[in-house]
Amino acid sequence: MKELIRTNDVVLLSFAESLMKDADIACMIADQSMSVLEGSLGLLPKRLLVAQEDADRARRILVDAGLEHELRDEKQ
Repeated sequence: MKELIRTNDVVLLSFAESLMKDADIACMIADQSMSVLEGSLGLLPKRLLVAQEDADRARRILVDAGLEHELRDEKQ
């Protein structure tokens, strides 16, 4: 899996996840359960993950949607 976005912004994650679903790219939001450990304060970021083979296409979709500033470094 390749991490594309890491953020506390649930609206951003929801939008990015919707873009992936519309493009038939399977994705996963990791660390959603971490809020139990932190007391639901929203301090720990969640991650948008896609399969390695879908990463380039997913990045292009997110850039086209104006989210390039949210993308993680490609080397990570």
